[in-house]
Amino acid sequence: MYLPAPSFVNSGDNSWQLTAATLVGLQSIPGLAILYGGLVKRKWAVSSALFAIYAFAAVLVVWVLGGFTAAFGHPLLGSVVGIPQPVLGALSEERRASIPLLVGLMPKFAFPEATLIYFQFVFAAIAPVILAGAVFGRMNLRAWMLFVPLWSLAVYSVNAFMIWGGGWLSQLGVVDYSGGYVIHVAAGISGFVAALVVGPRTDQDQRDFKPNNMLLAIAGAGILWLGWNGFNGGDPYFAGSDAAAAVLNTNLATAVALLAWFFLDLNFNRKLSVAGAINGMICGLVAITPAAGYVDGLGALLVGLLGAAIPWYTMNRLSGRLPFRRVDDTLGVVHTHFLAGAVGGIMVGLVANPAMVVYPGLGSAKGVAVAGLLYGNPGQLPVQLLGLLVVSAYSGAMTVGILKLVSLFVPLRLAGPALEVGDRFLFNEEVFELHHPVPVPEAIEVPGSPVPDSQRAPVPG
Repeated sequence: MYLPAPSFVNSGDNSWQLTAATLVGLQSIPGLAILYGGLVKRKWAVSSALFAIYAFAAVLVVWVLGGFTAAFGHPLLGSVVGIPQPVLGALSEERRASIPLLVGLMPKFAFPEATLIYFQFVFAAIAPVILAGAVFGRMNLRAWMLFVPLWSLAVYSVNAFMIWGGGWLSQLGVVDYSGGYVIHVAAGISGFVAALVVGPRTDQDQRDFKPNNMLLAIAGAGILWLGWNGFNGGDPYFAGSDAAAAVLNTNLATAVALLAWFFLDLNFNRKLSVAGAINGMICGLVAITPAAGYVDGLGALLVGLLGAAIPWYTMNRLSGRLPFRRVDDTLGVVHTHFLAGAVGGIMVGLVANPAMVVYPGLGSAKGVAVAGLLYGNPGQLPVQLLGLLVVSAYSGAMTVGILKLVSLFVPLRLAGPALEVGDRFLFNEEVFELHHPVPVPEAIEVPGSPVPDSQRAPVPG
């Protein structure tokens, strides 16, 4: 069937947007799935990957049934959330024009609505995958299956509308280039709260939770790093100069953050760690996300440095103190995502450079550039702090409510035997087999393995 391209489509922009979306999708599947599978204890490797795979699929269904228009549609409750509607019918230019995504703030999209829906989906999908890192090793998969679609619709879509969809936070001036608040702060605080509500891992797992495969974790981390080029490079929505600057800033901040974590480990912990390097890398990626197209190279360097140093300090020096002491956050999501995302969002209010023009403007649409405190705009910092406070409070409170609702139908925690055995008990599968038991012939008695009398070989008489 031949479908002619609508007149507004620019093939270059459309190609880049679909490519960027695919890169972001690869961050979840297989990126985070295999990163988690390598970082967790061997007995939880399969279930941790399954949490990620399920979330990716479930969010897509929720997204096209109502999540997308809740995030980017016409307002339902004032300027808090959009009207949830399915996006399953024929895609027309008229319906495309009915989505008030950043109305008046950017030029008309040069790609079809289907491209926009898919691009925004992969962002929605990665948020609960990130959240999952806080509850590995004890959360019931059935509870996770109910939690994900509810959280995606009630938390992610609402945050996206408030900041990206023309909601009240965006009207106040809060900016988030590519999801530092909408994705990482929301997922980080939600994971922290979920870990508190679900409860801790077993004492044994808390004492001994060594990664089972660091090379696998490195492979996942590498996919995450390079996939982030689509994460931040796709958010200008056209293949222009700001997309290139955002990609360069992303890699610079990440490199600085990784090296900063290395030096902090070496100088204060007296040892280097591959897991630490991965944490530093993730902090850099997360911290630059809300700022990537708003800051210049110097700003990116500062974002990477502080985006790693602050989470390093909280993870290495404050983990045994309140509020962190009471919460068993399996992979430290509150440090690497919530705090790193918060740092990046606040840094926008400090070092955003108005010379970084994100959208040059087209026709009646205004161009978009953001200035921080150091560039003569003291008003941006307080609104960034307000956005951080609102997203954190709303996401945390809603997560508690959703988990309490889910607990009315299924237990949030796994039962005792599943907690002790892990994947082998849950799925009769493990990340790899350590041995292959050989059946013992019935008539042969193996020392140390008593054979029932009925199966003993007859004694010659």
